[in-house]
Amino acid sequence: MEILIISGLSGGGKSKTASFLEDMGFYIVDNMPAAMILKFAEFCAGGNGRYDRVALVYDVRTGSSPAELFDVLDQLKRMDGVCRMLFLEASSETIIKRYKETRRRHPLQGQTASLEEAVERERVVMAPIRDRADFVIDTSRTSTAQLRRELMRLFGKAGETGGGMSVSVTSFGFKYGLPMEADLVFDVRFMPNPFYIDELRNQTGLDAPVRDYVFRFQQTQEYLKRLKDLLAFSLPLYAEEGKTMLVIAVGCTGGHHRSVAVTHALAEYIRELGYSTSEHHRDLERGV
Repeated sequence: MEILIISGLSGGGKSKTASFLEDMGFYIVDNMPAAMILKFAEFCAGGNGRYDRVALVYDVRTGSSPAELFDVLDQLKRMDGVCRMLFLEASSETIIKRYKETRRRHPLQGQTASLEEAVERERVVMAPIRDRADFVIDTSRTSTAQLRRELMRLFGKAGETGGGMSVSVTSFGFKYGLPMEADLVFDVRFMPNPFYIDELRNQTGLDAPVRDYVFRFQQTQEYLKRLKDLLAFSLPLYAEEGKTMLVIAVGCTGGHHRSVAVTHALAEYIRELGYSTSEHHRDLERGV
């Protein structure tokens, strides 16, 4: 079991970090008091693998003392598994700017005369926790995409490609409308249509005779080659920008033959690139 404590300054990027880690497979619990962490870890250890990766957000809102947290950390490190702590911070100027933009109230602002004083007081309170952290990330000049890449570097699973981005490839029929969730749409209605071949009409693009027919034409082979080149170039850029799910839709007239064959070929290719890939055929069950 892997337990990650996410701590840091208010406005330092903990919420964004927790969101990214959730996309990476961590089970997230926000604002957990130190006294409850050990019990929760014991619960997760008995979860039969359901809670193998857990991230707990701990900050000044909990009201726990650093000494209490350190005692819990020492006990966690004696348990089976890995326990680490990440600390997120930013310059006071950056934090104040973020609070002004969001118009949210700093957790310590009710105890101080100004936002600036609240930020500085929290920095002092959290200093012992920062010193104990395994990793410290300063987000003052870090973009969302850069933060996500750093988290992937630190906590991504070995061999994981694509920055954790998943790709869904789906076929559809234009006569039933575009998939609303699609990021990229490719129209293959220019390809020769197996619908007009009597022995192929009631088969689908998942059947070998239909696939063989679709891909025997030069324009189909050339189109698929160029499409693969486009995806090999663009998928890493989507992942680098911080996208966690990309939906690719391939359409023909009815969603039974050409789009299904091309979708299946693309899904296999994207898996070979190392991305977590799912394949769907939206209109396959509709009548021809």
